[in-house]
Amino acid sequence: MSIKVLYVEDELFLGKIVKETLETRGFEVVMESDGADVVRTFEDEQPDICVLDVMLPNKSGFEIAEEIRRLNNDVPLIFLTAKTQTDDVVHGFRIGGNDYIRKPFSMEELIVRIENAVRVKKEIPVALTGDTITLGKYQFHLNKQVLSSGREEKKLSYRESELLKYLFQNRDSVIDRRDLLNHIWGNDSFFNSRNLDVYITKIRGYLKDDGSLEIITIKGVGYRFVTA
Repeated sequence: MSIKVLYVEDELFLGKIVKETLETRGFEVVMESDGADVVRTFEDEQPDICVLDVMLPNKSGFEIAEEIRRLNNDVPLIFLTAKTQTDDVVHGFRIGGNDYIRKPFSMEELIVRIENAVRVKKEIPVALTGDTITLGKYQFHLNKQVLSSGREEKKLSYRESELLKYLFQNRDSVIDRRDLLNHIWGNDSFFNSRNLDVYITKIRGYLKDDGSLEIITIKGVGYRFVTA
């Protein structure tokens, strides 16, 4: 089943390119260019996700988002904007936005962020039952925070253990870097972001002897933990 995207953009040339590209990738796209028409279209089309340019004629993307949130609190909202002010980013999240992409953007980044936002909405978290997870040739003992392979055992720190557990729970899906930071460290500060880089390198090192396990970096987005 395809993902239905309500895409709002008043730059018609850009809009046409983005719409056609998304459609070639299997998305169903409903496009609007006038802010005044968007909420009515949202009610008629019931999209899976809304991609909203912030600067629009007659009604801004932020105003539209607030109206949509009064109608539906679950549909993911992604803002597109050329603005770079931190206050705009914060405001977008405070009124219910799920993501924020600055122009110019790559189509691959937009597609990954759309897929990730829809996945997060629909995803039922993987329940961890029991004390041990099998990861390829490894056994990950949750309570002991130990990763073992044959006769070798590696004692993990608390954060290493939480990171590996989160990667496993979201395996084979795109994991947003900010979600990972907020889950493990509680915020996505620059200092914690650098720590995450170090921890990802460590986990890769621990799993390096099994070629079926790979933590793929998706530049500008996050990671994908491939387990097969």
